[in-house]
Amino acid sequence: MDLTNADVADILALLDSLPYDSLDLETSRFRLTLRRAPGGGWTEESQVLAEPSTVTAAPDGTPATAGGAPDISGISGEAAAEAGAPDGLAAVAAPLPGTFYRAPRPGADPFVQVGDAVSADTVVAIVETMKLMNSVPAGTPGRVSRICLENGEFTPAGATLMLIEPDA
Repeated sequence: MDLTNADVADILALLDSLPYDSLDLETSRFRLTLRRAPGGGWTEESQVLAEPSTVTAAPDGTPATAGGAPDISGISGEAAAEAGAPDGLAAVAAPLPGTFYRAPRPGADPFVQVGDAVSADTVVAIVETMKLMNSVPAGTPGRVSRICLENGEFTPAGATLMLIEPDA
């Protein structure tokens, strides 16, 4: 089941007729949180809840490709991000194409800085796609090693947003 913008609009129209101030909907694929704003409108936050993917390594520990560079054609976005991560680091991949943001709103402190400790479900960024803000979790516990994109930069789906040094 794909949740479209029209589906969200229908949900909001239904909520407008009810006395509730929020809705939190979670499935195995996504989480959608809607809250009534002070002006009567609604704020929305969504999070893609995808299972991590892995890339099979060759016997010498490098991704199984020719020419030294990982061949990431034909694999999922998260696996592509992992294939591009240096040894010992986990890549945080963009769940969708869109604009990468390091903070929840303009002028706010970034979610994380290099060196910050994170848990697997710590939100480390937002990717805005079609006016929807998609929270991006770290996916693995550890420390932020590198932030790969500038704030406000466009990212394709599966691109590495940041690298995490996993806890031992």
